[in-house]
Amino acid sequence: MENKKRCIFHIPNKLDEKSLSGSQVRPRMMIQAFKDIGYDVDVVMGYGKERKESINKIKNNIKNGIKYDFLYSESSTMPTLLTEKNHLPLYPNLDFGFFKFCKNHGIKIGLFYRDMHWKFPVYNKQVNGIKKFFAKISYRYDLLKYKSLVDKFYLPSNKLSKYINSKKLESLTDILLPGSSYSENFIISKQNFYKNRLDNYDGKLRVFYVGGIFGNYNFIDFVKMVSKFDNILLTICCRKSEWEKYSYLYRDYLNDNIKVIHKSGIELEDYYMKTDLCLAYFKDNDYMKLAVPIKVFEYIGHVCPIICSDNIAISESIKESNIGWVIDYNDINLNNLLKDLLLNYKDIYNKHINCIDFLKENTWSSRASKVAKDLSR
Repeated sequence: MENKKRCIFHIPNKLDEKSLSGSQVRPRMMIQAFKDIGYDVDVVMGYGKERKESINKIKNNIKNGIKYDFLYSESSTMPTLLTEKNHLPLYPNLDFGFFKFCKNHGIKIGLFYRDMHWKFPVYNKQVNGIKKFFAKISYRYDLLKYKSLVDKFYLPSNKLSKYINSKKLESLTDILLPGSSYSENFIISKQNFYKNRLDNYDGKLRVFYVGGIFGNYNFIDFVKMVSKFDNILLTICCRKSEWEKYSYLYRDYLNDNIKVIHKSGIELEDYYMKTDLCLAYFKDNDYMKLAVPIKVFEYIGHVCPIICSDNIAISESIKESNIGWVIDYNDINLNNLLKDLLLNYKDIYNKHINCIDFLKENTWSSRASKVAKDLSR
């Protein structure tokens, strides 16, 4: 009998390998992280037919004596029952039936619950009529099933827990932030960049933003403020389709010091290498108070200090770890901070060093190790 560490990774939907959204990136990174810490990972994902085939294979493995240390699942942004292409509940007992099977065979289950956007007014605006009615019933059904089946209930932020409305789930709750990728070579090069900037500071700052530009990711006030500085260079990286749709919101503030690009993946490395600061400064909204943008941990993976507004969930970690500047969301505070940073590059350098220390404890592998430890007890 093989004596390997094995685990099960489950997500009740099909992943888009090319998508850069957090709901698509995080599962891929966690699968790889479990492999990196030494696990053989049997994956259950895809549409119902694909998941059923994977589940049957794992069930046969278990019946034949193969041991799994744990099952780790990530929820879909949709209700579990409605993740088919047509959003019909064609496999009503597939996923939770599998959870019950694993539980009956002594396999502990941890589940990462992505968010609760369906409990907020913005969801009511996006989804209407009977579709919204059945979706909300299905979301509540998910929570009911989690309550009876999971051993650990992971959330991206402790602020989300008050919306769960279940003492049982609250007792199982723990925080599982996104992770960061770690590259020793990049860190060494980036350290040299900051040292050189500190020794030969030219009085200009380079700021990099990666992400959405509309709705929950509205940072137009930052762009407006930066447009008044001739010694701050801002690069905005967003999807081309999103820029074509919403660029009218920003056009009045664009100038030669503000550049918009449409890059992804490895194409971003050069931009990260040449930036002083990254940005997570968003207009107040309910979603950001609870969600943790995965791009923030991409910034951390590139050991770049972060300008952050205090109205988003990740602001507490940034402040406690001293890896950026957390300010109230208003023009006066932002203006004062930018002026101060222009005169104090040493502060930027010091926070870069803090980013390195923070990164070492917050990789994707460290997230996978936490799950493995939690569920192997």
